[in-house]
Amino acid sequence: MSQPIVAILDDEPEIRRMLTDALSDAGFRTYGFARATEFEAALKSMSPDVCLVDLGLPDRDGLTLVHRLALESGASIIIISGRAQVQDRVTGLELGADDYIIKPFEPAEVVARVRARLRQPRATGTASNTAHFAGWTAHFDRYLLEDEAGGETAFSHAEGEVLRLFLEAPKRLISRAQMQETLGGAAGESFDRAMDVRISRLRTKLREDPKNPRLIKTIYGAGYIFLGDVRWG
Repeated sequence: MSQPIVAILDDEPEIRRMLTDALSDAGFRTYGFARATEFEAALKSMSPDVCLVDLGLPDRDGLTLVHRLALESGASIIIISGRAQVQDRVTGLELGADDYIIKPFEPAEVVARVRARLRQPRATGTASNTAHFAGWTAHFDRYLLEDEAGGETAFSHAEGEVLRLFLEAPKRLISRAQMQETLGGAAGESFDRAMDVRISRLRTKLREDPKNPRLIKTIYGAGYIFLGDVRWG
């Protein structure tokens, strides 16, 4: 099995070096970039599994870059930033990040968060990368949703984790605890917020009515349930 690729985008050489050492020791292949332009050029020939993105970049707004990555890439996105305000974290998650780590940090924590992002949902006997439901086709190998007319909408690695979890257990209640156990990450307010953001983005991409979604239903105080019929393959 090939080594997962982690792209590190931070203009501080010491942080890039520290992260590179910790992630390389943990078995990841890493590429470091000081500027967004270098990183974006590399993406034409590189497909990272996880992107670690600092918001304070010298040549580009970090949040704009995060949003573009979430729309165009299948990578999981983890923001690493000195901005500790709650609103900064919420904005980052809403724009497409999958996690948010505040500087200063312990390298071991970053390694654990990267591993959590790459952890696959538990096997349920579904080996296919294509699922059909409610006029949609989800292509998990290409991170794309295809509608009945052939129109395509990209989804992120983290959104795909949640969507696959729903599609592998249709018409069954999935609690927050089950989501945390399956998808990984520390339980608590930050995990709950991340799940809320991902589910909201999925509903938007599935053209759901936010006030009355027909596919991904919230069961308040209990969790979520996916109401569509699903065919794999």
